[in-house]
Amino acid sequence: MTPLGLRRTVIAGGLGIALLYFGAGRAAQPEPDHHETLYVFGTLVELVIHGAEDNAAREASAEVGALFQTLHRDWHAWEAGELGELNAAIAEGGAFRTDARLADLLREGVSLSCLSGGRFDPAIGALVALWGFHEDSPPEGAMPDATAVAALADRAPRMSDLRFDGDTVSSVNPAVQLDLGGYAKGAALDLAGALLQARGIGDAVLNAGGDVNVIGSHGDRAWRVAIRDPFVWGAVGAISLAPGEVLYTSGNYERFFEHDGARFAHIIDPRSGWPVQEIVSVSVLDTDGSRADAAATALSVAGRSEWPQVAADMGVDSVLMIADDGTMLATPAMIARLEPAAGGFPQAVEIVQLPPPSAGARCAED
Repeated sequence: MTPLGLRRTVIAGGLGIALLYFGAGRAAQPEPDHHETLYVFGTLVELVIHGAEDNAAREASAEVGALFQTLHRDWHAWEAGELGELNAAIAEGGAFRTDARLADLLREGVSLSCLSGGRFDPAIGALVALWGFHEDSPPEGAMPDATAVAALADRAPRMSDLRFDGDTVSSVNPAVQLDLGGYAKGAALDLAGALLQARGIGDAVLNAGGDVNVIGSHGDRAWRVAIRDPFVWGAVGAISLAPGEVLYTSGNYERFFEHDGARFAHIIDPRSGWPVQEIVSVSVLDTDGSRADAAATALSVAGRSEWPQVAADMGVDSVLMIADDGTMLATPAMIARLEPAAGGFPQAVEIVQLPPPSAGARCAED
């Protein structure tokens, strides 16, 4: 492929980071981009800054890297850090004073969990660990004992169990063990984006394993993001993101546990304690990374029958869902933005209208 006149396309929901280039005819040589690859929350994050002077881009990248290292340490679910100290205090029936950033993140988690009707709930860290997902490598060996899963689910750890006294956090339920993996990546990218803009960076993309936040554009073109086909290598379509938009995909095709030919995804239903199976992939287009991240998880748990109401309650209107039989379902707002891959969509897309938000969506923060 020629390096001239290229359009940058990011694969959303891809393995690691995939920045692909598609020819778009000859044009003037584009301005050079500054690239930085970082590691946070168990995935690689690629930062691409467009059009900035080299020194400014390097300084901004270094500051983003320092931020990510701090958040990785403080928010990690199974390595030593602030979240681990909070979990230990909760297990002992005590309280722990966190920094303001973690306390704010937890308050947001309470609200997102409420809006999802409990389908997204970061309080189920003990269940996540029981299924073997508190490791950097995929789980191996025997699957968890069903009785142990039921016992943990019956203790009903919920974000609503948390109590806040300023930045001091406690829980009325000692079964709460916090794992912020369902939305911490989105929150981290939101913070990084705000940092870049505060430093005067006007055009950039943050790509965390296929979850994407964009700032500005790539010169005279939008940042273009492709949504991965979960069944074969390639994309089902692409979206040209406007400045400030984000696209997040949650799927069961990357992190999973296999036993006797069955696949158990890392996305766990907080109500039953068991991994979801019906939904393979959910992509959410939004303007808020943490909300999009949480909603993609919640809609995977909600499944075909419940997801339209959950999407409406969580305030996301651009959704693409792919079920385990290959069925593609999309909201009108999403299908209006989704450009088919070459050859068209793998199959017809069912358009699903969202209902009005329910009364249960009125969730207030503590």
